[in-house]
Amino acid sequence: MSVYDQLKWNADGLIPAIIQDFASGRVLMMAWMNRASLEKTLETGRTWFWSRSRKKFWMKGESSGHVQVVRDLAFDCDGDTLLIRVDQTGAACHEGYRSCFFRSVSPGGGGWTETEPRLQDPGSIYGTP
Repeated sequence: MSVYDQLKWNADGLIPAIIQDFASGRVLMMAWMNRASLEKTLETGRTWFWSRSRKKFWMKGESSGHVQVVRDLAFDCDGDTLLIRVDQTGAACHEGYRSCFFRSVSPGGGGWTETEPRLQDPGSIYGTP
């Protein structure tokens, strides 16, 4: 049985993928994959995803240069979530942070604080203001 048959895709044919820094263990981002993006990831050793908002197949770093080289790809005991450990070049977050999880919620939920510095201005990455 192939790995694709072991996975539980949602009604849209997608599965969540948690992307983790191989060296530090820091969670960098979460994105959605369909079968084609998972196949391309396994074929190329780079992460590929499906954008639900743009309805587009995309490779991480295709416009920013901040690519992810896959070191390990695993799935959980239920087969409904992927964990991809990568070597990350530059910022993983489209807002210029190392991780998309750069905000921590304050006790009681009344606010949040940024927990890491911005590595790069998004305008300099994507050429937008």
